[in-house]
Amino acid sequence: MIVIKTPSELDAMRRVNRITARIRDELAALVRPGITTLDLGNAAGELIRKAGGVSAFYGYHGFAGQICVSVNDEVVHGIPGPRVIQNGDIVSIDTGVCYEGFIGDTAITVAAGEISDENKRLLEVTKASLAAGVAKAVVGNRLGDISHAIQTVVEAAGFSIVREFVGHGIGRDLHEDPQIPNFGKPGRGPVLKAGMTLAIEPMVNIGGAKVEILEDKWTVVTKDGSCSAHFEHTVAVGLKPEILTLP
Repeated sequence: MIVIKTPSELDAMRRVNRITARIRDELAALVRPGITTLDLGNAAGELIRKAGGVSAFYGYHGFAGQICVSVNDEVVHGIPGPRVIQNGDIVSIDTGVCYEGFIGDTAITVAAGEISDENKRLLEVTKASLAAGVAKAVVGNRLGDISHAIQTVVEAAGFSIVREFVGHGIGRDLHEDPQIPNFGKPGRGPVLKAGMTLAIEPMVNIGGAKVEILEDKWTVVTKDGSCSAHFEHTVAVGLKPEILTLP
């Protein structure tokens, strides 16, 4: 069942997602060679606490981090730890905050130092695919229109879409209906209605689409070792899309 948010619930979603977006951007600004992924996780915990919220990820099905930090071939769900970020790495930060009973969710991939031209293009294409998907989050469209728009941008650039992990509805719970694949046919799926709130999040690989999960049972990596990028906005469906995860 897809939850339609009331006006007051949408206001609560706006508040939590503004907080989440601000924390995302503050964490992104910390990324540099020499910092560890745990440094980013600890900083996130402090920023979330100061904002009056709690991490939406910590303890979720046993997840042991305040945020997800995924480097290079790590697609999503990287657990912050002792890994030192190197010059040339790309670092994906997925931030979730619970505040006033609602959840904000957003992700960004940033460069550590000077990255390759190929990785620069990966980041640009993934961000563009997110924008294309968000643009379809309007009343009267169907869910497949979002999925197809993302897939079109990614595959036109010669990259591949991760298929095992998808976007989702969001609100009082981190994962609500519907699931939002980053691939599919237009004109399919549920009709989008005002008050739906969706976490749209393309995960894009330079190489093949196949992924695997490491022994920690969380970290998802590309099967072929190619780099991956991840961008995410939480969006409210309306006559035009409202991106909630803007600072």
